Amino acid sequence: METPAETYRDGDLTLTRWHPGDRTVLTAAVSGSLAHLGEFLNWATGGYTDDDSAEFLRRTSNSWENGEAYEYAVRLDSEVAGGIGVMQRDGGVEIGYWLALGFVGRGLMTRSVTLLTEEAFRLGAGYVEIKHDERNVRSGAVPARLGFTKVGTEPAEKPLAPACTGTNHVWRLVRRPCSAPAAP
Repeated sequence: METPAETYRDGDLTLTRWHPGDRTVLTAAVSGSLAHLGEFLNWATGGYTDDDSAEFLRRTSNSWENGEAYEYAVRLDSEVAGGIGVMQRDGGVEIGYWLALGFVGRGLMTRSVTLLTEEAFRLGAGYVEIKHDERNVRSGAVPARLGFTKVGTEPAEKPLAPACTGTNHVWRLVRRPCSAPAAP
């Protein structure tokens, strides 16, 4: 997949590349939702500080420059509602995401995944995958809603967050081939 744009918009929803200046708003969004996020995201257990944000933003910048992953802030109007990332995989991409507690249930992640899935296909990805713990029903609702197919399960990477079972569901959407031109 080619390098994506740094910003995508859909009405009041904007996906923007994370930058070092986002440290304070990232820390606030995560630390205000630790109980919610920490159930399924190991990085959100045990607190989240400005140093954690700074390290994430440094890694994100390096990954972007190396073409390994592209991480975005999910913003509703100007407020940070969560994060979403596109990670390069052999022949396709994987999308991962999280939302702060106050933004759950508004369709923001479905809209965000739609934007990045369409863009991944436009930029040459052959498929898009989403993985989530089998207990994380809300995360699984996004690919199901968008027409992804559940293609199997796989062991989760350790260490696991407290609510995780160690089994991830794997969803995949394959780019449709272009139609052949009509015969004259």
